Amino acid sequence: MTTEARYDIVAVGNAIVDVIAQSDDSFLEEEQLVKGSMALIDADRAKELYRDMGPAREISGGSGSNTLAGASTLGRQCALIAQVADDQLGEVFTHDIRATGIDFDVPPLGKEPPTARCLIFVTPDAQRTMNTFLGASQFLPPASVDADLIASGAILYLEGYLWDAEEPKAAMALAIDIARENDRKVAFTLSDGFCIARHRADFVRLIADGKIDILFANEEEIKSLCETEDFDDAVARTAAQVETLVVTRSEKGAIAVRDGKTHAVAAEPVDKIVDTTGAGDLFAAGFLSGYGEGRSMEDCLTMGAIAAAEVISHYGARPEADIRAMVAERLG
Repeated sequence: MTTEARYDIVAVGNAIVDVIAQSDDSFLEEEQLVKGSMALIDADRAKELYRDMGPAREISGGSGSNTLAGASTLGRQCALIAQVADDQLGEVFTHDIRATGIDFDVPPLGKEPPTARCLIFVTPDAQRTMNTFLGASQFLPPASVDADLIASGAILYLEGYLWDAEEPKAAMALAIDIARENDRKVAFTLSDGFCIARHRADFVRLIADGKIDILFANEEEIKSLCETEDFDDAVARTAAQVETLVVTRSEKGAIAVRDGKTHAVAAEPVDKIVDTTGAGDLFAAGFLSGYGEGRSMEDCLTMGAIAAAEVISHYGARPEADIRAMVAERLG
């Protein structure tokens, strides 16, 4: 018999701090940064750019962490398994995640490699040039997966981004096995098209083997997973293998397929789109929060759309407005 869950969601994800500074085009040229791009950088380059940045805002990020921040704001009890280092940004991340009401108890690594960070330069035209150093987050060991913690979560949420490095990949595989042994739901986000290209065979196997109950993707990701340009075909093939498939479609809204039935909602209106970072993360937060409350698929999708619309209306990938009040006003 399954014991009552202590947590609504336990996530395994990246621990990244977004460091955001105003910049100008001449600085980008001096540093040979491609405007509007996202580049992966090494530790030395991260230290150089951090040293040369102007005054910056440090905002905790990471896909799974963002999802938990949204779910916690919506009243869910959450816990995170992620890896930081014993450094300033590690302290920033730990403070921010705990201040959001999320339990986070994985001990930091030593000083090296340092905590993951995304150094973001915002030019006057609102373009964001991002430089990401994955650092300590790539060294999340299987030993960090607390079996009792995983067993105490109604939903285990995993981000595909972490599949790149061997240690966190092994940690996630272990977490899946523990969750399944304890009759918990396993939710997985495909994260990114490039991520799918690197790990398609693994992701296809996870789905085919029945390891995933709830799968999150956007329109391009689901087509990439199935190696087809036919969206309906990709949805049909994937939905047949998971309990619940959720696909976001930007301005076209989102769908969920469950028990052979497709549910759809329109996108929420947004006065001005400022920054789309975190839209998928917050959509998952809203959907999983509704799922945990036993709401209808339409309500779950609507909660996801409300949370996503809020986060794209400002900088940063964590909610700033009271999305719980917004949901209550809309859905009760």
